[in-house]
Amino acid sequence: MKIDMLEEALENGKKISPVLPKGKKNFLIDIDGTICDDIPNEEPERMLTAEVYDGAQETVNKWYDEGHIITFFTSRLEEHREYTERWLKEHGFKYHSMLMGKPRGGNYHWIDNHIVRATRYEGRFTDLVEVEAKIQVFK
Repeated sequence: MKIDMLEEALENGKKISPVLPKGKKNFLIDIDGTICDDIPNEEPERMLTAEVYDGAQETVNKWYDEGHIITFFTSRLEEHREYTERWLKEHGFKYHSMLMGKPRGGNYHWIDNHIVRATRYEGRFTDLVEVEAKIQVFK
């Protein structure tokens, strides 16, 4: 699905990568162990029977309906795309796109020139709340 809400951005009078309007988010959401049972790539036969975590579909669809961008970002391989899309459709998830082949192993540290916020899934899918946290930054 094409995202039409991106706005032109300028820095020092020159065009830079477009940005979302204020208040809109680009959600990158893992699948296995985040919205459903944790299924390893080595057991793809289990992917179609994964159980959805409570609140995951409702929360993701609410964000989608509020106009946020939903992208599933998964360690599943490109060869698992068809099964994954089928599972998402059967469970009623709304989304804009899906990126396959996320690095495995966790302990992610994302470096980007745009604001990046990360939320670790710890057993409950609900609306997000703001808290103060310690972060690492470049010195």
